[in-house]
Amino acid sequence: MKKTLLSISIIALTLTSCKNKTNPFLVQNQNIGLLTDSTQIKDLEVIFAKDSVVKPIAGDEFAGAINIIDIYEKGGKHLLSLTPKQALDSTATISSIKIKDERFKTEKGINNLSTFADIKSNYTISSIQNSFKSASVFVKESNIFFLIDKSELPAELRFNMSKKIEKANIPDIAKIKHFMIGW
Repeated sequence: MKKTLLSISIIALTLTSCKNKTNPFLVQNQNIGLLTDSTQIKDLEVIFAKDSVVKPIAGDEFAGAINIIDIYEKGGKHLLSLTPKQALDSTATISSIKIKDERFKTEKGINNLSTFADIKSNYTISSIQNSFKSASVFVKESNIFFLIDKSELPAELRFNMSKKIEKANIPDIAKIKHFMIGW
């Protein structure tokens, strides 16, 4: 009887542990797959053991560069670009992540192939910032923000960074260029 109960317990534990496997492409407020807001730079090699981690070279911190760390699949596809909170510090955590691959999706199904209409129907837009090359769309429900290329906007907004961009100025069919999460 004890052996049967022990066998059933082991099988149940095995089945439940299989169901809890983390989706490596799910983007949530505190994590992207196995990356969390407390992941240290030194842990990237373990998390992305099957991929390529391209780190800045020592000495680059004096060149004025941002020291972005790029993650590529072994086949060469660009997955993510990470910005550490502290340049060239292996114990630093991640400040922001730019999602490059369309397989990464938010819990609401938004990815790099989505449109502004998809953002509007799934999130409450809190603000839109006008920058040199894109409009940054911030949402209330998340640390995620979406970048829309200015080429998708009306001509009067493409070259003037001082103009305020409103939701009504962005066409529903405007495609997301990238989306990012800031921690």
